[in-house]
Amino acid sequence: MAHIGIAGAGLLGRLLAWRLHALGHRVEVFDPAAGPGPRFHADGPTPAGDAQCAGFSAAGMLSPLAELDNAEPALAALGWRSIGLWRAITAALPRTPMLREQGSLLLAHRQDLGAAQRVLDRLAQARRSPAWRAPDGQDAPQPLDAAALRALEPAVHGPAHAWHLPGEGQIDPVATLLALVDGAPGVGWHWGRHIAEVHEQGVLVDQAGEAMAFEHVLDVRGCGARPQAPVRGVRGETVWLHAPGVGLRRPLRLLHPRHRVYLVPRPDDVVVLGASEIESEDRSPVSLKSAVELMAAAHSVVPALAEARILRLDVNLRPAYADHAPRIEHHGRRLRINGLFRHGWLLAPALVEQALREAGLGELCP
Repeated sequence: MAHIGIAGAGLLGRLLAWRLHALGHRVEVFDPAAGPGPRFHADGPTPAGDAQCAGFSAAGMLSPLAELDNAEPALAALGWRSIGLWRAITAALPRTPMLREQGSLLLAHRQDLGAAQRVLDRLAQARRSPAWRAPDGQDAPQPLDAAALRALEPAVHGPAHAWHLPGEGQIDPVATLLALVDGAPGVGWHWGRHIAEVHEQGVLVDQAGEAMAFEHVLDVRGCGARPQAPVRGVRGETVWLHAPGVGLRRPLRLLHPRHRVYLVPRPDDVVVLGASEIESEDRSPVSLKSAVELMAAAHSVVPALAEARILRLDVNLRPAYADHAPRIEHHGRRLRINGLFRHGWLLAPALVEQALREAGLGELCP
């Protein structure tokens, strides 16, 4: 079995470490974070370089069909594979994290039907591509009348139009990231270690200049891989609400002429709102404009959120290449996965599976 070094303990790094450890490899992971748990923007300043991994800030939507609005058909089709892999992964983890596969909803107000129809047309066009693959019965949005919408989500009031996207789901990012570490106790987790370079010769070099040699090195540092990887950070902003009694069961996406607002229910009566996709690497706090727009849009479809309490406003950067598509690259002893952009939780298992197979290191799931 191989001695493997991993640079980065975000979603990709933890998935790789968990699986490689289970396959019997000797694994060591290096990350600048102070520990395995989350440290959100609102929790206060962090040491230089100790940025929250983007996976903790994500909504955790598993939406292959909806993402056809933003991704190529072949890429979005990988999401269906990932959902099946998540099923096996979460079942094997300690303290099984939440995974729901009850579908998601697209919503539109009466005046926004034109904008919604343009999105639906793009989805229909993408589904005609030979590269698109989906399970039977989960290939198209299903229109809902008022009674059907009320039966699926009683808390939703206000939208004049709704569509159900069957088979889509969601996962709890925070619980899953923690469970991946707990499920790999034999891994050497080196927190507070910033890796400055990852060489094709199988060498990791930390910020202090210490070089460490491995049989394989995996570079999954996201934005931290620069300048070796030409990725940029794309700012995303979210609002976390505590909303007891609202009872949402599925992710909701509000189709709007200017932005796509999503509402994602979490355990313990938490609802995460998001939408912003800003071409900036600014990590400063959420702007008033973003917060007001997100919360007003959410209230317009779930009026019961009026009494919700704001838990946090979070900001993070998602790593993206110029074409917004992820890449798996092999050079010598180095394997790099990067550029997951807004599709991290949707694509990570399928990409890890592909990368492990190509590198001859095993399969993601038995």
